Amino acid sequence: MSAAIRVLVVEDDPVAADAHELYVGRVPGFTVVGVAHSRAEAGRVLERTGVDLILLDLYLPDGHGLQLLRGLRAAGHQADVIAVTSARDLTVVREGVSLGVVQYVLKPFTFATLRDRLVRYAEFRGAAGEASGQEEVDRALGALRAPQPSSLPKGLSAPTLEAVTRALRSCATGLTAAEAGLRVGASRITARRYLEHLVTNGRAERSPQYGQVGRPELQYRWIRTPH
Repeated sequence: MSAAIRVLVVEDDPVAADAHELYVGRVPGFTVVGVAHSRAEAGRVLERTGVDLILLDLYLPDGHGLQLLRGLRAAGHQADVIAVTSARDLTVVREGVSLGVVQYVLKPFTFATLRDRLVRYAEFRGAAGEASGQEEVDRALGALRAPQPSSLPKGLSAPTLEAVTRALRSCATGLTAAEAGLRVGASRITARRYLEHLVTNGRAERSPQYGQVGRPELQYRWIRTPH
């Protein structure tokens, strides 16, 4: 049996870092060997721990993630990188590719999205030997590419999902669909569709809110994963 792919999670948000660690641990063939919340902490982990793959947030409190990556390459570290970020600047994407970023996963994302990227990375990493021709080279490189951009259910958009996610995560007591709609400038029905999508994908939970006249409303809460 081949050794598990050793993963370092670099993410400044403790809640997101916990979620990423949990997600990676659920994918066979991968193991998290460290979690760092800053560029400096990531450097210390890499000095003492062997790492094959870094899940790298690009916005860190003590510098950009690509600064960390440039330093690692200069020091001879060869770990591959999957950028897990909200950054959408294509100039940054191109620079990341030149430094060894093999995949980009845009926040917010589901476990299924990250699992797909990890499985594809494992397939790419497992390719060995001499290619018989162009087709085999293309197939090895193609393992890193999703067959199509990750799609949301019909009628949902990534920017609105991100806005609803931010609103829900910022409210520890949770939000009703009406409250979420007010925060993001959407109708209650629209907000509820996005909240239900988060519930379906295991990012949020819902429960009835009692104590008011009439039918109880559903209260949605972001699931904060314990470390």
